Amino acid sequence: MKLNKKIMSKGILKDILIVAIGVVVIWVGLQVAFGTQNPFYVVASGSMIPVLQVYDVLIVQGHEPFEDIKVGDIIVFNRPSGHDRVIVHRVAAIIDDEPKTIRTKGDTNPASIPGTDYPITKEEYIGKVAYTIPQVGYITQLLKPPMNYIIIVIVIGVMVVKQMSKKKNEKESSLQNSFNQNDSQIESSVNIPELDKLEKDNVYSKHEESKLPEEESKDQK
Repeated sequence: MKLNKKIMSKGILKDILIVAIGVVVIWVGLQVAFGTQNPFYVVASGSMIPVLQVYDVLIVQGHEPFEDIKVGDIIVFNRPSGHDRVIVHRVAAIIDDEPKTIRTKGDTNPASIPGTDYPITKEEYIGKVAYTIPQVGYITQLLKPPMNYIIIVIVIGVMVVKQMSKKKNEKESSLQNSFNQNDSQIESSVNIPELDKLEKDNVYSKHEESKLPEEESKDQK
C-alpha cells in the first residue's frame, strides 16, 4: 500500500509540474506574441457596454504602434492622472499630433473625463484590444492572484491548442484529398491506354488468324 501511495504521489507531482511548466510556457509565449507584460485584462466597469461587458477578458495587442491608433479603436491605457488605474475606452479624437495625444470616452459615458480619458500619450498607452473572451473573468474575480491569471492562461492555452489542432486536421484532410485526386488521375492515365492496347492486339490477332486459311490455299495451288 505504501508503495502505491508513493507512486500516486509521484504521478500527481509530475502532473502538477507539467501543468506549471505549460502555464509558464503559454504565459511567456503570449507575452512575446502580443508584445506586452500582461496580455489580458478583465473588464471591471460598465463604461463600454454593450460592446464590452463586465467580466469579459480582453486580449491586448501591444505590438500595435501608438502612432497607428485611430478614432474608433478600443485601447487599454494607464489613467494619465497618477497612472493608478488601467482604463479601456474608445478613442474619440486626436487632439494633438506633436507629440500624438488622444482623447478617449467610454461608450456609455456622456462625455470624456479629464484626467481619465485625456490627455493620453504614448507613455500611457498599453495596447489595442485585439480579442474578447466573454464572461471568463467572472470566475477569476473569485480568486486572488496568481490563481486568476493561471486560470486565464489555461483557458487561452486550451483555445490556442484547439485552434492549432483544427488547422492541422484541415491541412491533413486537404493533403489527403489531393493525394486521392492524384491517384485517380494516375490510374486513369495508365490503365486506359493499356486496355486500348490489349483490345487492338486482340483485333489484330483475330485478323491474322482469318487470313491464314486463304494463304494456305494459295500455296497449295
